[in-house]
Amino acid sequence: MNQPQSCQNMLASFMKMSVDNESVKLSFECDEGYDVYNIAAPFLMNGREIIAARVERRDSEHSKVMFFEQNKEKWAPITGAPILTLQDPFVTKVNEEWIIGGVSTITDPDDPEHILSWVTKFYRGITLDQLQHFATGPDRMKDIRLLQLTDGKIFVCTRPQGVIGGRGQIGLTIIDTLDQLTIERIEKAHIYTDQFLAEEWGGANELHQLNNGMVGILGHIACFDEEGNRHYYSMTFAINPYSYERTAMKIIATRAMFLAGPTKRDDLIDVLFSGGIIRLEDGQATLYTGVSDAEAHYIHIVDPFIEYEELAIATPTV
Repeated sequence: MNQPQSCQNMLASFMKMSVDNESVKLSFECDEGYDVYNIAAPFLMNGREIIAARVERRDSEHSKVMFFEQNKEKWAPITGAPILTLQDPFVTKVNEEWIIGGVSTITDPDDPEHILSWVTKFYRGITLDQLQHFATGPDRMKDIRLLQLTDGKIFVCTRPQGVIGGRGQIGLTIIDTLDQLTIERIEKAHIYTDQFLAEEWGGANELHQLNNGMVGILGHIACFDEEGNRHYYSMTFAINPYSYERTAMKIIATRAMFLAGPTKRDDLIDVLFSGGIIRLEDGQATLYTGVSDAEAHYIHIVDPFIEYEELAIATPTV
C-alpha cells in the first residue's frame, strides 16, 4: 500500500517547477445575474464545437447545465438544445452515443434552498436533442466518470463518501456495457484507500485513454485550511486498467495561475474545477477549468499525461 499524498506536499513539489502560463477567461452570453462556470472541455458534435457549462445565480445552488457554441468573442447558448437540471457537467462517448451527466441535487420540500442530498445522473443520445436519462448513481456520490477503452469495455471511476470513502476517495470498476452502470455495481467498485489523507479528499473529473493502455485521470485534490476555506487543485495520475495499479498524483494547476475574478463565496476563492483537457500534438495541452465557482477559464500547460505513456505496463494475454 502506498502512503497517502497530502495537498501541502504535492503543492510544495509543484511550486518548485517553473510555470509561466497565460490564462484566458471565457465569455458567455447568458441571462443577467447568472454565472457560467464549471465547464467540461469543448467537444465536437456534427462539426460544431460545444461547451457544456454550469449556470446559476451567485447566491444559489439551483443550477442548470446549458450547451454553448462560440459566436465571435463569446459562447452563446445553442438554440433548441436541452437544458438539464444538473450541476458540474461531464461529457464522453461510448460507441456512437454521447454520454452527458452531472449532479442532481435533492432539496428539502419545506426549504428549497436546503440541499438534503445529491446523485449523479447520466444521459445518452446521438445528438443533444436525443438525450435520454438512462442511469443514476448512488446517493451522495459525485464525480462518477466513464471512458470506453480500446477493447470496448467501460472504465468507471467512482467517488464514495461517508462510512466508505470518508470525505471522498476514488474507486474503479470496469463494466461491459452501459446496462451494467447500476448503483450496485458502482457501490462494489475497488476503492483506492491509500490515495488521500483522512481529512482531505479528491475525485476524478475526466478520463483519457493513453497510447500504452493506461488511463489518464484528470481530477482534483482538496482540503480545508484552519479558517474553513476550501482549497481545490487540479491534479492527474494514471491507472493500469488490467492490474488496477495506479501512479502517484501530481498537481498540475492552482488558482494563482489564472486571472483574477469574482468568487461565489469568500471560502471558495482558491477553488479550481478540473473540467477537461484537450491534448495537443506539440506536447502541450489546454486545461479547461471552473474558477472560484464563478467563472470559466482555460490555460495552456505541458501535457501532464506524457510521462504516464512512457511507462511500460503488462497487459493480459489472450
